[in-house]
Amino acid sequence: MSSHSISGPEFSAVSKTLVLERALSGAGIGVIQQDDALAIRYVENLPAHFSASSETLGRDDAALFGEIDGARLVAIKRQVLRNGEPAVTEIETSTPDGVRIYELKIERTAQDDRIGLLSIVSDVTDTRHRERVLKSLLRELSHRSKNLLAIIQGIAMQTARNTISLDFFLKKFRGRLQSLSHSQDLITDSSWRGAYLFELAEKQFAPYWPDRASPLKVQGVNAHLSPNAAVHIGLALHELIVNSAAHGAIASGASSISLECREVETDGRAAILIVWSELLGFGRNGSEFEEKSFGRTVLERVVPTSVAGSASFLMTPHSIEYRLTVPEAEFEILSRPA
Repeated sequence: MSSHSISGPEFSAVSKTLVLERALSGAGIGVIQQDDALAIRYVENLPAHFSASSETLGRDDAALFGEIDGARLVAIKRQVLRNGEPAVTEIETSTPDGVRIYELKIERTAQDDRIGLLSIVSDVTDTRHRERVLKSLLRELSHRSKNLLAIIQGIAMQTARNTISLDFFLKKFRGRLQSLSHSQDLITDSSWRGAYLFELAEKQFAPYWPDRASPLKVQGVNAHLSPNAAVHIGLALHELIVNSAAHGAIASGASSISLECREVETDGRAAILIVWSELLGFGRNGSEFEEKSFGRTVLERVVPTSVAGSASFLMTPHSIEYRLTVPEAEFEILSRPA
């Protein structure tokens, strides 16, 4: 690509300089020109906190950037003068609005047999901030992905231990993966901040609840759960609803199920208590919750341990009650019912 400029005789050097200054100002770019002794000969459009003035002319970078950054820039620029290779570096400076980051692109120039340096200065603070945020998000994503993979591995192993056939394993494993997926959808939609309990319950119950027009009612406080709590409580709700659909109230045609969340205290600290109550119909056939089943392990050990809480599970011939206490580190109350 070639470039050239065209101007009439009436377009003076003064006019060209004015246009250049306005273009630099609009682009947020500053310019520093220095001679081969690194004395500053021209400065244009630098931010005000660099205090460029007529007294800056004839001095080196320390006059603009301070002794420490100035000494570092002088060393870099001498290297550019020697080998002719352009260089890029950054400096940070404190301003009334906080720390700003500036990028300097430095290259050697030659005009009329005179060697010099041209430094293009641009504010990259916002760019660097976005890069740091992105790196932080990627690290968080990697961490959460590893945790999720560990959970999936645990589910696979525990499901396999309690399986009676390949078909049985695939059915149970797919259902539990689907439960994780439902919880993860809510967490992702909230930008990894977590999920509300009521919405989490609705997601977990929807595939198994027979009457879509009259969904299972969840009462009490709609606590906002941490991502960790949302994943594990979602697993607990999945085990409860699947058992009900296969062997419990839903299977017998009843809707005698309630889920309630209320605020409590445990060891003098705020917590929530989530209570599942289910009245079983007559003639129920079996249960997912045999003493050493994976469902019981999830409810009594995996979930309370993962949220640093406590749980109790009580099953009689006519009812199931599951109580899970979750400490305040795993939830927040953003609004309370009237």
